[in-house]
Amino acid sequence: MPPVTFSDDQAAAYDSIAEMLKTAGVDLNDDALLKLPGAGESGVMAVIGKAGSGKTLLLAELYKALADTGVQIVSGDFESRKAREKRSLAILAPTNKAASVLRLRGVPATTIHRILYTPVYDPEYERIAEWLAGNDERPEIEGLTDEALDRAAAFYANNKSIPGALAAAGLRGSDFITGWKRRDEPLDIGFVDEASMLDDRQFADLQEIFPTLLLFGDPAQLAPVNQSGSMVFESLPEPRKQILHRVHRQDADSPILDIAHALADPQLGFEDFEQLIEQTARKDDRVVWGQRVEVDQMARSPVLVWRNATRIRLIQAFRNVHGAPETELLEGEPLICDGLELPLKHRKKRLDLEARGLIKGAQVIYLGPGRKPGFSRLHVMGAEDPQVSAASIVKIEKPDEEEPFIPYAARMGATFLHGAAVTIHKAQGSQWDTVQVFAPDIYAAARMGRTEAGQPLWKRLAYVAITRAQERLIWVVRNRLAKPTNPLRVDDLKAVPVASLILEAEEI
Repeated sequence: MPPVTFSDDQAAAYDSIAEMLKTAGVDLNDDALLKLPGAGESGVMAVIGKAGSGKTLLLAELYKALADTGVQIVSGDFESRKAREKRSLAILAPTNKAASVLRLRGVPATTIHRILYTPVYDPEYERIAEWLAGNDERPEIEGLTDEALDRAAAFYANNKSIPGALAAAGLRGSDFITGWKRRDEPLDIGFVDEASMLDDRQFADLQEIFPTLLLFGDPAQLAPVNQSGSMVFESLPEPRKQILHRVHRQDADSPILDIAHALADPQLGFEDFEQLIEQTARKDDRVVWGQRVEVDQMARSPVLVWRNATRIRLIQAFRNVHGAPETELLEGEPLICDGLELPLKHRKKRLDLEARGLIKGAQVIYLGPGRKPGFSRLHVMGAEDPQVSAASIVKIEKPDEEEPFIPYAARMGATFLHGAAVTIHKAQGSQWDTVQVFAPDIYAAARMGRTEAGQPLWKRLAYVAITRAQERLIWVVRNRLAKPTNPLRVDDLKAVPVASLILEAEEI
């Protein structure tokens, strides 16, 4: 691959970060690990820039440079006890989807939640993990052939996933992971993508774990709902903020970023903005002036809305047009995890579910009922090990009804809302190839005249929604729903070669 050429602001940010890392005992210029630094104040720096400014490129290059120095990369699926004296780096994102976007770029990212907990391996199979990680000799394990170990080694060479490698050897997650525990020792360096989503409490938790913390955030996004319009990196002193001003085009020179950045013009009104979208759609088919919501897209990428009432109406329309019965879910229906309803005595089960990716906001596809009453088989979109079976409580909200209908429920477990449409706030941190934005909701926000952190709310909503699209943006201007061209499907998910960790929780 050709060497990366930084812009001036990227190069300046890289140099400043390199200086901070040097005080943490890592010299990027000499590819060297220095002596462990003494105890001191937490070092925090932020790389701030709008979509397309090169934050992810900078993060990826810093990761490569740190890996070249010999820093241990902590992924969340296995942590070698034999490597604990090494300097460590963890690359984090607030959602499964955001972490998967980084992994597709070759960056071994995991979720913030996943790094808070570490798996407990059966000692016998931990020997395989240590061997795969390069810390031990090839083991001899009763019941595993040389061919099985070869399959594990081949998988790990390409994917760097210990659970995936063990699954390739024919093992199930319940064979080699006996439980999960809260991290009891700090790490060294943490990179956090989508840092605009962090609230003060999460930021404090991360500072306890990482003496050196680097945040990557977009100041134009929506702040967490409990943050009064502010983002955690805004309170950092100016020398600790590295601003990326230049906007780098997407590889395919997409017009989507041009539309998003037009929102920075203080003179731009909603009508002029829609006119810009309509004009762009005439010239480039990657921007669509949509007369109706495309129902086929809703099964994999939700319609983005502002108002909760709009979300509920679109979900009801989606289910109606697919002929979904009230009493059950169809295979292929999308869900959004809304949290876990478990008592304190089932703390271990909570850790199991969350470690598998069932964190609040996770996008999930329903694959069918589980083997036990109240259980569901699920595919967690963007999770490292997406195939999960768990006790589920599914809530289907209906227009003009206060209480949701519950077609399928365990007594306790993971709770889900329907995922055919989501609010723009909940969509932060996720990206999809194609995104549909429900424009009447953005217009309603514009008419209300609300502002957030000095910016018209409608512009922040539009910016966040538009920048969720990687390849294609559909700006839906009518309250209509197209008919589906195909029934809901799950075969595309099953066809993906996945190292599944099937979680059959104890019935509770």
